[in-house]
Amino acid sequence: MSFAPHVRRAGAIASLSSISVVGLATAASAHVTANPDSAEQGSYAKVAFRVPNERDNASTTEVVVHLPAEHPLSSVSVRPTPGWKVKVEKSELPEPIEAHGGKLTEAVSKITWTGGEIEPGQFQEFDVSMGQLPTGTDQMVFKADQTYSNGEVVKWEEPPVEGGAEPEHPAPVLKLLPEGGTETAGLVAGKKPAEAAEATSDDGTARLLGGLGIAAGVIGVGVGGLGLTRARSRS
Repeated sequence: MSFAPHVRRAGAIASLSSISVVGLATAASAHVTANPDSAEQGSYAKVAFRVPNERDNASTTEVVVHLPAEHPLSSVSVRPTPGWKVKVEKSELPEPIEAHGGKLTEAVSKITWTGGEIEPGQFQEFDVSMGQLPTGTDQMVFKADQTYSNGEVVKWEEPPVEGGAEPEHPAPVLKLLPEGGTETAGLVAGKKPAEAAEATSDDGTARLLGGLGIAAGVIGVGVGGLGLTRARSRS
């Protein structure tokens, strides 16, 4: 069966629209990121470090997240990730900090996940509950190392530049909002670590499904337009 030129054009437009949306979603998630990307100062939060595999011929076999030494956290716990082993390392603090009614002399500085595999075209999220988040800064920058099965190591460690272009290998960033800030995604102010993890456990999944919904919507609109054009041509 052959269609009139305008019907073929409608189908082509629908296809290009769906490809563009899916392509944008892929490009936007191509870096190691912290999700949600914001939390309230002084709160506890569950942060998922989302790691996509950017290689077609190798799998990700190790992920390392470095916590910023300038903002030590009194509480850090890791949610088990099926198929992965986790190692949490602490470092001695230059000066003790007050925490939980006492003084803290060391804090978590590095978390390493090994033993699993992120295959080409896949991503994995590694959940960390942390707090209390600092109050004297507007962001926390986490450096990350991603090791592939072919021995390649990609270091996501370049800090953001205000008003500048995105670095080639940007570090995951958690924006810290003042108490009562207008951005509310992932905020769990005043909650204890376990409550914080529960409050934001579905955020990454919801965002992913939202992106897929947008792509599906565009495809649906394109297909609907194609059907309408065919109906009109028959009449």
